[in-house]
Amino acid sequence: MDSLQNALRGAQHPRPAAPLARRAVVAGAAGALGAAVLEQLLGRGGFAAVAVTTLQPLHPTPRGMATLPWPGVVPHLAAFGAQTGVIVLDAPRLAHGREAALHRPLPQDLAAVAAAFHQGGIDDLLVVLPHDAARVPDALKAGLANLDEQAVASLGFRHVVFMRPARAPQEGAADGALQRVAQLMLSQLRFMVPQRDRPVRAAKVAEFAAELARGLAQAPGGTRVVPAELVWQASQQRDATALAQAWLAGEALPPPHERAERM
Repeated sequence: MDSLQNALRGAQHPRPAAPLARRAVVAGAAGALGAAVLEQLLGRGGFAAVAVTTLQPLHPTPRGMATLPWPGVVPHLAAFGAQTGVIVLDAPRLAHGREAALHRPLPQDLAAVAAAFHQGGIDDLLVVLPHDAARVPDALKAGLANLDEQAVASLGFRHVVFMRPARAPQEGAADGALQRVAQLMLSQLRFMVPQRDRPVRAAKVAEFAAELARGLAQAPGGTRVVPAELVWQASQQRDATALAQAWLAGEALPPPHERAERM
């Protein structure tokens, strides 16, 4: 089933009755994770309207959702008046149906998309960057991973949050006999991986991402990183709102309970 269609259905969820001033824009709303983030932003409330960047017109759109063309999004962003931007760098896959109309940024596009958002008036930026489970060095779990992320952090946003949920390992095709043998041996090994480093369902990642996006307006400014452990901890909550608010406020969080599991 088209994942964008699921996201559009999420817009039918009840919304708060009070008028909401803030608006959000999402780049990367295609794919399982991107569509789930869009659904949560549309359905859980917190924004008066949500826009998505598209490569071609998308019709129809649900009430409260707008489309902004990519490239050339800057003047449209300014007219739309979004204050919060979300960039989802989802795992690539073949696009079907409405997904083909959506703009899907690649990791190498991060700096350019963030710069366009900043030029278009975005104050608060959330970047969702899934990584292969248990393959991120400890030094990068709470820090910036590369020059592109450093460039984004230096653009002048009031808030920049990099969210690093774990995903199932993305293996490329093996080139040569030795590499194929190595991959076969690794696939037969069962590594003991802490549960907090294991992949989290896209729906639960999206719930936490939406709560963080909603809470940025009231949070102290700065650049922060959400490690996979915190995403897993949020996935264990029936409602991650309190955890998101506590983390954004810099409050001490309760240690998660975990157990080692085989991958």
